[in-house]
Amino acid sequence: MFNRRLYRYLDWPLVAAVYALCVIGVLMIYSTTGDATRAATARLFLVQIYAILIGTAAFVICLSVDYRSLADRAHVLYMLALGTLLYVLVFGVARGGGRRWIVLPLFNLQPSEFVKLALALLLARLFASNVQKNPTTANLVIGGLLTGVPLLLIMIQPDLGTALTLVPVLIGIAYVGGMRLRVAGVLLALTIVAAPAVWTYALKDYQKARVVTFLDPWRDPRGKGYQQIQAQITVGAGGLWGQGFRKGTQGQLNFLPVAHNDFIFSVLAEEHGFVGVLSVLGLYLFIVVRSLDTARHAKDRLGTYLVVGVLSSFTFQVLYNISMSAGLAIVKGIPLPLMSYGGSSMIATLAGFGLVLNVRMRRFTN
Repeated sequence: MFNRRLYRYLDWPLVAAVYALCVIGVLMIYSTTGDATRAATARLFLVQIYAILIGTAAFVICLSVDYRSLADRAHVLYMLALGTLLYVLVFGVARGGGRRWIVLPLFNLQPSEFVKLALALLLARLFASNVQKNPTTANLVIGGLLTGVPLLLIMIQPDLGTALTLVPVLIGIAYVGGMRLRVAGVLLALTIVAAPAVWTYALKDYQKARVVTFLDPWRDPRGKGYQQIQAQITVGAGGLWGQGFRKGTQGQLNFLPVAHNDFIFSVLAEEHGFVGVLSVLGLYLFIVVRSLDTARHAKDRLGTYLVVGVLSSFTFQVLYNISMSAGLAIVKGIPLPLMSYGGSSMIATLAGFGLVLNVRMRRFTN
């Protein structure tokens, strides 16, 4: 169990950066939903605070148990994650065209958010068990299957955005594990070749519409292109210093739909301008650099791969969400980690950084 002497190795600057983003996120959610006239969303920021408290408990648990012990039980956690995905498909709450949640007292739990952690543990253990310098074909095939099964189950919900966040976990671990660039080139070529078939047979009509809307949002400015156009207007309205806390016209007057969720970054840009955006990006960059340093100085390959797996998915979500807010990526349901409204995302992200700090604390232990 947890050794109190390990506290002296805890990376407090990383902890501070993570929770600073949580606080900024709560303030932004309050700004967009705290108005008493919007009764349907008026207390969402309180729910977000509850999620942070629960996430802190998950953070402490993931910090306290030796990551090598967790990796030994990774297959159990992975099977449990698959079980919850199957449960959701049969008994989950259906809403907005998807079946993704389990009803809980404070919020609805989205099991797919936790699959990333189980997958990172299992893939880290798989690639760390390889005694060769580079991953074998068997490693890559098994890793692909382990990633593909939950990805397929999440796509059936359907939730393509969350499903995509699993891919960076595999790519990140395989790359650090020594995957040759020519293998990556072959995978990229296969993706390009398969693209027409995916477009024709795999994508649903609304998903194709999102791609078309991304390429030309002004094709339907009051319909499918409305959210993307409003997000870009909101980002541009902030200027250098922003319009002030709770004074942004786009966010406060509800021109931007569900601003507290996937477009929280747009609200930040409008209210706090370029300076606020730069400050938040600085915190995200600090977290990434600090975590990479943890991966570099980990005691063993298992620790390195685990940190890279968690960090790859986190970084992908940050980059995609910000690109989406700026109109540089297709609008998908990918929240901004630590800031967007969402209990499951918050708990899973804090648990993930519990694992990262777990590796850093134990770099000097046997």
